[in-house]
Amino acid sequence: MPGPGQASVWDYPRPPRVEPSSEHVVVVLGGLVVLETRRALRVLETSHPPTYYLPLEDAAEGAFRPAAGSSWCEFKGMAGYLDVVGGAGPDGAACVAPSAAWTYPDPTAGHEALAGHVALYPDRMDRVTVDGETVRGQD
Repeated sequence: MPGPGQASVWDYPRPPRVEPSSEHVVVVLGGLVVLETRRALRVLETSHPPTYYLPLEDAAEGAFRPAAGSSWCEFKGMAGYLDVVGGAGPDGAACVAPSAAWTYPDPTAGHEALAGHVALYPDRMDRVTVDGETVRGQD
């Protein structure tokens, strides 16, 4: 049960709602800021925590590369997975989080705004913050 001032995921809509967000989102991997934006899209869907989709054009160069696999969402369409490439580790090699992000290159009607955006698994990054608050992965 949510406390005072907290939202309940059971109050979110189905199909999901996409809304613009000017919150400051920062994603760090391997000590490198791989994406920073104030132009995120926030997706609210029944029984799911809010998911932030971040514009790929705000990503560091080379921060995302295609990965194997795909999945289907009945509302958003076919998702493709991406590896996230961060800063160099102790051995000098880039830190890579395999298949740690996804995107909808050709989203279904009603969710077209998601094209050109990426969502990530926050627990696979060094740190993800929204307006300075650390994001935790879903348990």
